[in-house]
Amino acid sequence: MTVSISGLGAGNQLGNYLRDRRSKLDAAALGYPTERRRTLGLRREEVAQRANISPTWYTCLEQGRGGAASSDVLDRLSRALMLTDVEREHLFLLGLGHPPEVRYQKSDSVTPRLQRVLDALDPSPAVIRTAIWDVLAWNRAATVLLADYAAVPASQRNILRFIFLDPRSRATQYDWESVARFAVGTFRVDAARAGAAEDVKPLVDELCRESPDFQRLWQENDLQGPHGEIVKHIRHAVLGDIAFEYSAFAVDGRKDLTMVIYNPATPADAERIQSLLPQT
Repeated sequence: MTVSISGLGAGNQLGNYLRDRRSKLDAAALGYPTERRRTLGLRREEVAQRANISPTWYTCLEQGRGGAASSDVLDRLSRALMLTDVEREHLFLLGLGHPPEVRYQKSDSVTPRLQRVLDALDPSPAVIRTAIWDVLAWNRAATVLLADYAAVPASQRNILRFIFLDPRSRATQYDWESVARFAVGTFRVDAARAGAAEDVKPLVDELCRESPDFQRLWQENDLQGPHGEIVKHIRHAVLGDIAFEYSAFAVDGRKDLTMVIYNPATPADAERIQSLLPQT
């Protein structure tokens, strides 16, 4: 739930925040002269110049005068002050009482820390996917139970492509229709929540051309969410029936990255998966 802070000295809080962020910028590193500079960081007129707004208007904002800034002005100030995504969100909360619109962050890889988290989850298959369901990282259990992602070109490591374009998907799922319907509905929500509507269009167009089933489900406009916790069954070529408790979590609070974990439903299932993992 978003809590508005308007009417609680928001103008003064915004001004204090702008002054604090301004004082932390390195004038020399940004190409500004440092001689006869009495304060740390940038001057007000320098921030205004970087944000392409008038120095008078910027001064009013720092002093808590002149009314609320627009989202466009706050966005330009966030770039001028080189704010992180968290700092940008805080700026909008102070200035407008609500977070900024979601900006999709396209990711191509994960940090070593996140890969270590995945690796520690063996023998539970686990992957990290983007808002458009590209698989960025996986553990050994995912390789032997779900797919050998390392053998697939990075541009093709997409869960929806596997579900609708790879015949092996139907062979491994006991109820392929339900799985496919759940995937399309959840995918639609994930992409919208992450602000990735434009980014998913090429993938959606491709799948509509290549898969009548995807086109049918996409046109139904069903939504699924939140993920919750459900039990999934797959038919593995070596192990036979395996049951998993399926869970999905946002990674580091981001709307564009999701960690999906298939936790073996029983200790026996975990032992069977462990038997297929390479010994290290």
